[in-house]
Amino acid sequence: MVDPEILDHYGGGDEENRLTRSAGRLEWLRTWEIMQRYLPPGSARILDAGGGAGTYALPLSAQGHRVHLLDAVPLHVERARTLSSASATPLVSADVGDARRLEYADETFDAVLLLGPLYHLIDRGDRNAALAEARRVLVRGGLLMCAYISRFASALDGILGGNLRDETFAGIVGRDLANGIHLNPTRRPDWFTTAYFHRPDEVRPEIEEAGLIFEQLIAVEGPGWLHGELDGLDAWLADDPQRERLLEILRRVETEASLLGASAHMVSVARRPGQTGGR
Repeated sequence: MVDPEILDHYGGGDEENRLTRSAGRLEWLRTWEIMQRYLPPGSARILDAGGGAGTYALPLSAQGHRVHLLDAVPLHVERARTLSSASATPLVSADVGDARRLEYADETFDAVLLLGPLYHLIDRGDRNAALAEARRVLVRGGLLMCAYISRFASALDGILGGNLRDETFAGIVGRDLANGIHLNPTRRPDWFTTAYFHRPDEVRPEIEEAGLIFEQLIAVEGPGWLHGELDGLDAWLADDPQRERLLEILRRVETEASLLGASAHMVSVARRPGQTGGR
């Protein structure tokens, strides 16, 4: 069962808009370009588990992929269905579900995206269950991409936005740094909701414990989200040459071990063991 606090946090429908502006826009741009490097060509069968309102699933479907969307938040799924029905390239399906218990047959997908579920599972056993389920439904050699929030994200955000001056927020950050479990007793939406913040060195062991082959850990925003004026980041990203200049630097440092934790989000690339297949 998903924590009711998490469902409440996403119940307002703000997540869809978050990825269209400022640091959220940078997160989307970088996640999308990383995804494009690794996804199989042609019409791949993709499961977007934790896919929200289809922020990535719908553009992937427009590219010709056969995309199934799954999300724990009914509002997200309802919105994804609405957008899909209005699209010339609709999703194959959009359903409410839990990444820890996938209702798909073994070896169904060429790629699985877990771009949200793992950081809302604070228990390692639950994260392992989600990874094991992803492994089960992947074809041999199939691709798994997972998103993580950095252990240091709230500390850096608190410095950037000034929230660290608030005693309550400082206490939240202190607990985040101590054990990675982010709890927000205030329910302020801008202070996020129940989550697990990973240290970069925790990712590979969790991937391998689930019987998957770890390939790479990539910083999504890198230090690019630490822009002194977040409103100014929108203008930067709207200017094609300036945006490309920023993205090129972020690509060059995306696997630099000493900078991984400075990124708000990280993405892991892994595969199910075995020879790559496809149907």
